[in-house]
Amino acid sequence: QVQLVESGGGLVQAGGSLRLSCAASGSNFRLNRMGWYRQAPGKQRELVADITSGGSTNYADSVKGRFTISRDNAKNTIYLQMNSLKPEDTAVYYCKGVLHVMDYWGKGTLVTVSS
Repeated sequence: QVQLVESGGGLVQAGGSLRLSCAASGSNFRLNRMGWYRQAPGKQRELVADITSGGSTNYADSVKGRFTISRDNAKNTIYLQMNSLKPEDTAVYYCKGVLHVMDYWGKGTLVTVSS
């Protein structure tokens, strides 16, 4: 059973930076695609960024140029470097991994950006 554990959330002022990490365990196989999603209060969960095992990336328009997703396949870990944070980035950030045809989710980490 694949488990994903996020870390790195917290409270930061607008314009600041945070780095999120998501470590995958429980599988001898490399997850195909991994990514970060977020859900703000009263809103639907949305894609922030994702990355394939080969390193191809995809970003939501709202974070392009500010956020960078990266991946360490040896550690089965992905990262999300978030710069120039805005209050509208406040949300619970979830890690998602895809193995074969199954989706796996972490429990989330809260990011709060104060104005």
